[in-house]
Amino acid sequence: MEKTIQPAERLQQVSEYYFSRKLKEVASLNAQGLDIISLAIGSPDMPPSRQTVEKLCEVAHDPSAHGYQPTMGTPELRQAMAEFYERWYGVSLNPQTEIQPLIGSKEGILHTTLAFVNPGDQVLVPNPGYPTYTSLSKILGAEVVNYDLMEDNGWQPDFDALEQMDLRRVKLMWTNYPNMPTGGAARMQTYERLVRFAREHAIVVVNDNPYSFILNDHPLSLLQVEGAKDCCIEFNSMSKSHNMPGWRVGLCASNAQFIQWILKIKSNIDSGTFRGIQLAAAEAYRNSEEWHHEANITTYRRRRDKAEEIMRTLKCDFDPSQVGMFLWGKIPASYANAEELTERVLHEARVFITPGFIFGSNGERYIRISLCAKDEKIAEALERIKAVFGR
Repeated sequence: MEKTIQPAERLQQVSEYYFSRKLKEVASLNAQGLDIISLAIGSPDMPPSRQTVEKLCEVAHDPSAHGYQPTMGTPELRQAMAEFYERWYGVSLNPQTEIQPLIGSKEGILHTTLAFVNPGDQVLVPNPGYPTYTSLSKILGAEVVNYDLMEDNGWQPDFDALEQMDLRRVKLMWTNYPNMPTGGAARMQTYERLVRFAREHAIVVVNDNPYSFILNDHPLSLLQVEGAKDCCIEFNSMSKSHNMPGWRVGLCASNAQFIQWILKIKSNIDSGTFRGIQLAAAEAYRNSEEWHHEANITTYRRRRDKAEEIMRTLKCDFDPSQVGMFLWGKIPASYANAEELTERVLHEARVFITPGFIFGSNGERYIRISLCAKDEKIAEALERIKAVFGR
């Protein structure tokens, strides 16, 4: 009798990523000529700065630049990352020991979990929050413990509720400010409480910080808090702030011991990024303030105005003080759940927006609109939605 091949049991812990599944449906609708406008995914549609692209081309023409690169990153990139943190956040980092370049933050989530969490240990994950915090924790055998983020608390952690939890088995806590998907702003008092919480309970707090420049004139870092490096880690990414999502460049910053543990894992999994990408990324970290303002404030402000009109047309409530490259809104009571609304928007107005349930149960009555589409596409999406819902 023939034996059948079975997948690893860990596949039972997760499902296919929502966007992976849904984009197949959108592609099918487009193949039928329906011309779906996507306002769902946070993939910046603008290019990196001119000097970034020029540096990539320059290095690519160098015959000696195509070999393996150090897993810990080139000295030029680590130095540029340290200068970036000093310039924008006032945070001093040793480029030799306190920074680890990443192939994007998703990779950092994997390596950090492997470095700190044993199978069966617990991980605190925000609800709502980035789905990868949950899926990778499950794949690696950790137990996910959700903590609530609520609108009436500005989507900040409820520290009184956290202190009531049994935290003895918790090794990591994931935070993400400015928050995705809710747009909740980073607050220094939240960061200060997080550092105290980490110290008191011997929990490593990891702040995922890729949105601090989007529609935000005052970027903050968890590492600005005194003593944060001793017990916390911060991720940052070039995907959003530098229009480089496909380049897969991010960073992890913390104390030298934490960085060494993460590098030990990383060096057994991958090799260093292409030298041209690293040196071009170093160039991008030195973009002018004018470039940052035009790309991350002026452009997204125009688009945000249209997204707010879409929310009003759909009769959704939203907080106008949100930051980041999404707009998060609460659906009317007439809908059973967010997906009922987003499916109607997709199939009647031919616009793809995201239902909040994919970020956790606290997102079930919310939708999210991405600002990563050309101005004319967002304007057209607004007109389509008005034609269906503006009656």
